[in-house]
Amino acid sequence: MTTGFYHIMAAQFFSALADNALLIAAIAILRDMQAPAGYEPLLKTSFTLSYVFLAAFVGAFADSMSKWRVMFIANGIKIFGCSLMFFEVPPLVAYAVVGLGAAAYSPAKYGILTEYLPHRLLVVANGWIEGLTVVAIIFGVVLGGALINPDVTFALLSFDLPGIDTSIDTATEINLTLIGGLYLIAALFNLFIPDTGVDHKPLKRNPLYLFHEFNHCLKLLWRDRLGQVSLAVTTLFWGAGATLQFIVIEWASVALELNLSKASMLQGMVAVGVAVGAILAAKTVTMRLSVRVIPLGILMGIMVIGLVFVHDMEFAVPLLIIVGVLSGFFVVPMNALLQHRGHILMGAGHSIAVQNFNENLSILAMTGLYSALIGFGCSIDTVIILFGLFVTSSMWLVLRHHQANQRQHDDVSSLDEITHHGS
Repeated sequence: MTTGFYHIMAAQFFSALADNALLIAAIAILRDMQAPAGYEPLLKTSFTLSYVFLAAFVGAFADSMSKWRVMFIANGIKIFGCSLMFFEVPPLVAYAVVGLGAAAYSPAKYGILTEYLPHRLLVVANGWIEGLTVVAIIFGVVLGGALINPDVTFALLSFDLPGIDTSIDTATEINLTLIGGLYLIAALFNLFIPDTGVDHKPLKRNPLYLFHEFNHCLKLLWRDRLGQVSLAVTTLFWGAGATLQFIVIEWASVALELNLSKASMLQGMVAVGVAVGAILAAKTVTMRLSVRVIPLGILMGIMVIGLVFVHDMEFAVPLLIIVGVLSGFFVVPMNALLQHRGHILMGAGHSIAVQNFNENLSILAMTGLYSALIGFGCSIDTVIILFGLFVTSSMWLVLRHHQANQRQHDDVSSLDEITHHGS
């Protein structure tokens, strides 16, 4: 890997670190406001709305200029969203603005990999990017949890720069200032990402054309034999992963009696596992064998149901790590395969936008359903069982569909061979 790839990883790390620390800070703000519990998963909903509604535009935007420039602009939007929360704009609104930046950032972040690296390195590169992203999630939720700890807050507020009055007087203000600084570091790393030399498509000004082009790309990827399987798996995974963030926090509160600060750190155990699984996948799974990891998604759903029977930290930590390992091991090859097929069929930015549209539509649906279940008074154990059964059955259906595709492909290949020999 070249120096440019490490700059990409550094920018992604600090941007993801800030995203996840900000989520915990936003949850803390909602709790300080005594907002209903159902508002907390709606933070993720507000964050992902831009991915869905702007999907037709962000892909074209990412392909219209150098990817490093797109990432720099996107981090600027994130800084603006963080500053809105600083000035007491409601967290759901401010976090939605951060989501706008993230929606623009994602096609550039993944798209530059397909432009910058040969396809044989995509699984390895995705393993590193996903692994590092998950490390950022771990440190992000841990940092977010630490920053809302009263002792840490008191120490930070007690520190004064000689001769400078920062006018930062509350825990929320110091937290958001530090998180904004992380976004700024990410933006600075963006400036060192090299230009890949790929020709850029001029951004069309007609929104109807962009919608038509996006719709064409969407159909193209869903009709592709390998594209549809990898897209289905990653769509289910990211919807489940986003919901699992809130499930773990609520479950830790009920089953283990942990506060938000400690529960957010326990949430990081899943991320530890994902990082390990991602690295293992990068080292052992090739692009050609990527579809063979789908059964691990079924096993992950079964393992999640096991949370219902855990009421002790010594069992909770290894179980959450195992769930993470299974998740990371099966999603990294699927992600790489999807990027490869998308790059071939329609170009990097457009394919990532299609991927983001589907994945975040799944996040909206699953976090929205979780919010509704909690709002209707369902116990967290009931939610966990329903969640685990949904993931298991969905992954099983995807596996059966892929096997049917394979049989059909083999039958056609055999028929072609017989016809060829017969002639």
